[in-house]
Amino acid sequence: MKKILLVVALGLALGGCAGTKGTIDKDAQITQDWTVEKLYAEAHDELNSNNYTRAIKLYEILESRFPNGRYAQQAQLDTAYAYYKDDEPEKALAAVERFQRNHPQHPNMDYALYLKGLVLFNEDQSFLNKLASQDWSDRDPKANRDAYQAFAELVERYPNSKYAPDATERMAKLVDALGGNEIAVARYYMKRGAYLAAANRAQKIVERYQNTRFVEESLAIMESSYRKMNKTQLADDTRRILAQNFPNSPYLQKPWSENTSIPWWRYWR
Repeated sequence: MKKILLVVALGLALGGCAGTKGTIDKDAQITQDWTVEKLYAEAHDELNSNNYTRAIKLYEILESRFPNGRYAQQAQLDTAYAYYKDDEPEKALAAVERFQRNHPQHPNMDYALYLKGLVLFNEDQSFLNKLASQDWSDRDPKANRDAYQAFAELVERYPNSKYAPDATERMAKLVDALGGNEIAVARYYMKRGAYLAAANRAQKIVERYQNTRFVEESLAIMESSYRKMNKTQLADDTRRILAQNFPNSPYLQKPWSENTSIPWWRYWR
């Protein structure tokens, strides 16, 4: 009985493999006489129709049959985009980086860098996030830095690229996110009495993220932490800077420790 079951199971397994192989070879058989132009056009149509899996398969067939020339190069970029749209960021990044290695002087390198930034940026386009502003400070700071670097390289190398304006706008969001991450850490240290660490984090924001919405609170954290450490001169100097730059700041009326419930609209963008 066991031998019979084993034979049946083996037969099913072999049948499954044959079915899978047939599926894999189907596109190869259908397209075996296609020109590179027809193959690329079909893959591009599938991409535009949001049929990402089939588009990727056709691009792979194209690259294997026609490894040289502009169609193969464009297929690599389109494959990266298809993975990006299909929520496969790791595969998308791998495809972009392969394109960068293989074609460092390609005229579409600005697009490659832009796509790389988009993959790393990974903005949630869901309906709820369109209604409510996404809290970028909650994102992984490494992902933010990597995305920023990709966009920055694009803007620096190709300032006249049609992708540069959007990249610049996204860079501003990412800088704000990095500042937000730092302020969250500074608050954490303050609430736990690690005043030196809190002051250092807040000072980092003032020095590196001067154009973000977190400078005012950073100065308040610095003043409060210096007073907790009995560094009166530093506290007074920081308060003077706070007053000069934010004369209506609520932190001039109450110290940071008594003013942590600032109305949300003060930071709304």
